[in-house]
Amino acid sequence: MYQTDILKDKVALVTGGRSGIGYGIAKQFLQLGATVMICSRKEEPLQQAAAELSEYGTVAYLPCDIRKTDQIKVVADKIKADFGRLDILINNAGGQFPAPAELISENGWAAVINNNLNGTFYVSQIMYKEFFAHQNSSVIVNIIANMHRGFPGMAHTGAARAGVENLTKTLAQEWAQHGVRVNAIAPGTIESSGLEQYPQPIRDRFEAGKEENLMKRFGTVEDIANAVVFYASDLSSYVSGTTLYVDGCEHLAGDRMGLIKTLRSML
Repeated sequence: MYQTDILKDKVALVTGGRSGIGYGIAKQFLQLGATVMICSRKEEPLQQAAAELSEYGTVAYLPCDIRKTDQIKVVADKIKADFGRLDILINNAGGQFPAPAELISENGWAAVINNNLNGTFYVSQIMYKEFFAHQNSSVIVNIIANMHRGFPGMAHTGAARAGVENLTKTLAQEWAQHGVRVNAIAPGTIESSGLEQYPQPIRDRFEAGKEENLMKRFGTVEDIANAVVFYASDLSSYVSGTTLYVDGCEHLAGDRMGLIKTLRSML
């Protein structure tokens, strides 16, 4: 789809890069000529992912909890020491759990907001200060979620991702003076390892949603990676502050209540 050297000489950081969408983005970046740093919290699976990805190009890794600014700073220092620059930041790391809003605990709410919203801001701010403010051309792509019509069954992550979408617009304006472009990708239901974490009734609900989708399928990791490459490359050099929904039209059509109905049936 893209020229094989479209990201040549670019250095990218992909948070949550050890599996799922993040892994797919890292793989495609490597195949298109970029040098990639991946990070996530657990070192052993991260190391394994980096070993697999090294088949496609130069990849480095470092464990990092994006909720902790001291750990993010260590990642920035390693990128600076190993590569001297950072051109592309993909904020993909995050996490959530399905639950009716009335049953989300104070700790559960805070954990998801801290991870998905605060973590995205912390990484963006630190990489801006360490790299992007001193360069003429940099890119941030935030991976959010399909919450265009709300997110019943995941109120915490819907709120957090909506916050990131607004943050995307704000940073795009504030940092444009330094040539930083900031955009977001909103995936629909994607066939990846992330679906395996859910209980079977919820996975069955997702499977039913495949038939309800106007395109009659789930998205693939490659669908998301292709969209990210567009935003990360010069093909979108005049695009910033936008959100691209990659969801088979899910944000415009379909029953948003299926997940919450399933959750309540499990109580």
